[in-house]
Amino acid sequence: MEPLVFVDGRTARLKANERPPARRVIASAHVTTDEGTGILHVAPAFGADDYVMGREEGLMFLQPVNESGEMIGGPGDGKFAKDPADGLIWRDLRERGLLWKHETIRHTYPFCWRCKTPILYYAKPSWYIRTTAVQDRLIEHNKQINWVPDHMQAGRFGGWLEGNVDWAVSRERYWGTPLPLWICELCGHVDAIGSYDELRERARPQTIGALETPHGFDPHRPYIDRVELDCGQCNGTMRRTPEVADAWFDSGAMPYAQWHYPFENEAEFERRFPADFICEGVDQTRGWFYTLHALATLLHRTEDIPEGIAFRNVISHGLILDAEGQKMSKSKGNVADPFEVLDEHGADAVRWFMYTAAPPGNERRFSSALVGEASRRFLSTLWNTYSFFVTYANLSAFTPIAPGQAAPAEIEARTELDRWVRSELHRTVRRVTEGLDAYEPAEAARPIAEFVEQLSNWYVRRNRRRFWKSDDDADRRAALATLYECLTTLSRLLAPFTPFVAETIYRNLAGERIPGAAISVHLDGWPEVDEGAIDERLSADMAVVQRMVSLGRGARAQAQVKVRQPLASVVLVPRTEAEREALERLSGEIAEELNVKAVLVVSDPGDRLAYSLRPNLPVLGPRFGPDVSKIRAALEEAGAAAIAARMRAGETIELTGFELAATDLLVDVEPAEGWAAQEESGYAALIETALTPELIAEGQARELVRRLQDLRREAGFDISDRIHVSYAADEGAVAAVFEAHGGYIAGETLALSIERQPPPDGATSVEIDLDGVAVTLAVRRA
Repeated sequence: MEPLVFVDGRTARLKANERPPARRVIASAHVTTDEGTGILHVAPAFGADDYVMGREEGLMFLQPVNESGEMIGGPGDGKFAKDPADGLIWRDLRERGLLWKHETIRHTYPFCWRCKTPILYYAKPSWYIRTTAVQDRLIEHNKQINWVPDHMQAGRFGGWLEGNVDWAVSRERYWGTPLPLWICELCGHVDAIGSYDELRERARPQTIGALETPHGFDPHRPYIDRVELDCGQCNGTMRRTPEVADAWFDSGAMPYAQWHYPFENEAEFERRFPADFICEGVDQTRGWFYTLHALATLLHRTEDIPEGIAFRNVISHGLILDAEGQKMSKSKGNVADPFEVLDEHGADAVRWFMYTAAPPGNERRFSSALVGEASRRFLSTLWNTYSFFVTYANLSAFTPIAPGQAAPAEIEARTELDRWVRSELHRTVRRVTEGLDAYEPAEAARPIAEFVEQLSNWYVRRNRRRFWKSDDDADRRAALATLYECLTTLSRLLAPFTPFVAETIYRNLAGERIPGAAISVHLDGWPEVDEGAIDERLSADMAVVQRMVSLGRGARAQAQVKVRQPLASVVLVPRTEAEREALERLSGEIAEELNVKAVLVVSDPGDRLAYSLRPNLPVLGPRFGPDVSKIRAALEEAGAAAIAARMRAGETIELTGFELAATDLLVDVEPAEGWAAQEESGYAALIETALTPELIAEGQARELVRRLQDLRREAGFDISDRIHVSYAADEGAVAAVFEAHGGYIAGETLALSIERQPPPDGATSVEIDLDGVAVTLAVRRA
């Protein structure tokens, strides 16, 4: 380590017998003529920049304020330097005829955030570690560290190292690690003691016993202050300097102190040093991050540990703010009680929110409500999917496959949706693994959230009938096996993020059910990517299907047609031939999802849709300025349908000498009579809105199924319970619906009979409005 250097703050750079002039004007880059008078008072005893300037220029060092902030002598003697001493000094100057002008100018000034009193900068003697001597090595070693976010390396931390100053390592406090420095009372010689053994060897025998207290060996104050040494230079008495070490020195020494290195455990220390990973807030740039780095650079030379670093990877996370974006403070009363949040939402919800609310390095808002929202959006969705699986796995007596056991042939014969969700699963495993390997927790967690959303709101919803109504038992087992694989893999992916939920799911599905499986998810291996399961083409195909379904739903909403109401057809307009083939192949999924009888995929919607174009001003304005008006005029004259077709194909559009991309233009669509449409980025979906009596009756049948399912739940029936249904209505049209669609209604609700009669005794009933007709529905267990 470089030697510790003592700097006496009261020593100015003066020639022998020379007194500094009382008043001088010196040039400084700190003062400009942009504001004020261009002349600034300098007080070398009360400011870092002033002190440096005073040493360089030999200015007078005068400190008429004590360490309590009180004036020493003169007007205001014994008063706090800011107030009331200011007023007393003004009065004295006025009475002596020395005050030319007195006014108050409000400006930014530092105050203690706890007691709100003004802060005085105060030059004091200190012990320093000469880190400036190794500045180049500090900067070079920093380049070997992987910073997350990466801009910290050359930015906040790198900038701190570039402006590095010697480390003021001493503090004038009682509690803390005593500085191991003894100073001779006669000649001023300083010795640094490097170990307890050296201290015992050097100490005067009659004083070393002070460290043996009734509580054992204690090298802290006040005992250490009683130990005296003989000076090797003049045989005078050496006493320990009274200061203790900066607490951050202790933090930086942590890697060595935890192994008591170098006095023991050398092999263990060398095996574990440097650390693979540390994490702390961005405010530790000048704290723990720096002290770890500085001590590693000072202590380790290339022949010891070539890296000369204390950690290889570091995540520096941003500050946590309140729900309004303000810094949390007890005095403001905006601090969130973590235990209340934990009690209300659970530890996993808090952990998940902290991982996903913002990337590392960014500030994040925190409140119980925000945690609850994240929990409902992700953990509730995951848990509902898991509960769905458990329900139908128990009904089907599903048996999971043990590790290493070959899957039955019928389970390997999966549907396209099964193969798609397995592809998405293993793409997710790959992305999560890459994110964690890069120490990017947000990038690792978000693919899990995206997959859970897809699993619940697409795979399970699209396959719901396979889990309980499939006539093919092998098909049901294939669906259950696929969902089982997704959930058990998810539990292992989630183990570092939500350890308690992950453990519960894993134990119930695998750890306590499958011979040979690890008893805990935290003892199981990390999921491996099955590259053979990944089908990028299928993933792209399903993505365009979902996009078109989303547009179709938007068109339905625009026409104010309920989702349960079947419609005759939907017309889809993709952008590429490959997308057209995918939509045609998966048209059955689209028809069911949009509740339409027919799906037509076309490259041109024809007269069903009229296009109009306008410039995307936020994009085109900065590029073309006043020429945007020319583009607008050209668009009014151009064939909008032809340009829209070229936009769908991803082609460049040329207009009056301007070359435009699809993102440069905005498309408005106007559907023909009897159609509703939604368009986005060249994709379009058109819903045929005309309703026939047959379609209306089928929609009413679906509404009756929903109401009967609600009645089942209200009556407390199990999901597999068979029931009897009765209904009463004055209109014959309702009876016609039950007659035409009775088989569908009975199959969906597990009804053994449907009768037109008043609610029988013991039945659970409800009166509903079915398109303006009052209908009484009743159910009872068979």
